[in-house]
Amino acid sequence: MRNEKIRLNKYIALTGFCSRRKADEYISSGKVRVNGIVITELGCQISTKDRVMIGNQPIKPETLTYIRYYKPAGYITTMEDEKGRKTIYDILPEEVQNLKPVGRLDKDSTGLLVLTNDGNFINELSHPAVKVPKTYRVCAKGKLTLNDLTLMEKGIEIEKGQIAYAYAQIIDFEDKNTVLEIVLYQGLNRQIRKMLDILGHPVISLKRTAIGPIDLSGLKKGEFKYIKPKQLQEIKNYLKKLNKINSK
Repeated sequence: MRNEKIRLNKYIALTGFCSRRKADEYISSGKVRVNGIVITELGCQISTKDRVMIGNQPIKPETLTYIRYYKPAGYITTMEDEKGRKTIYDILPEEVQNLKPVGRLDKDSTGLLVLTNDGNFINELSHPAVKVPKTYRVCAKGKLTLNDLTLMEKGIEIEKGQIAYAYAQIIDFEDKNTVLEIVLYQGLNRQIRKMLDILGHPVISLKRTAIGPIDLSGLKKGEFKYIKPKQLQEIKNYLKKLNKINSK
């Protein structure tokens, strides 16, 4: 990075420490120092050669990395687990161990995860206001009907006061079970499983196939691929367009 002027919150986001929004909170609360001086001005511009600390921790921009990862079943999506369960970091190569996931998949689910050290990108891709569609291929027990699909679209109360919505279509019937493609614009915990449990059609298998324009193409279970600059720019253009549509 050249010695150029940059907004302090953007600089912090580029380190992968947190998103710009979270950086603003650190700045406002007086937890950020630049060259030893506490900075509370949100619009503050700094040089990329300035020394920045959050609390007692010095931070500096690192090379931003983005990968697509095909998560296998049996692993949870977290860096550590107090229950001693296996996590994706037990099987991810060392070169990408510093990356954080955008959203999660539960232990029994498979499919696409996006991991990065770009805090701002994580916020853009996962922020509820942007409404990035997440696509799943699901096998559910028994035969679902069009009425079941209508109920999913209208909304199902999965917890007290918590309404979950999903757009689903039937792809096939296999051995008296139903194969569905489901698209979510929410990110509620175990949302699909809870909705189908309530409908009386428990999930047999669940795989996330896409997050917006990012998909599993060219990946086998347990594999990852770097997202190239051209692909990344296409994703960012998609997010900008989506953000404009949803802000109207």
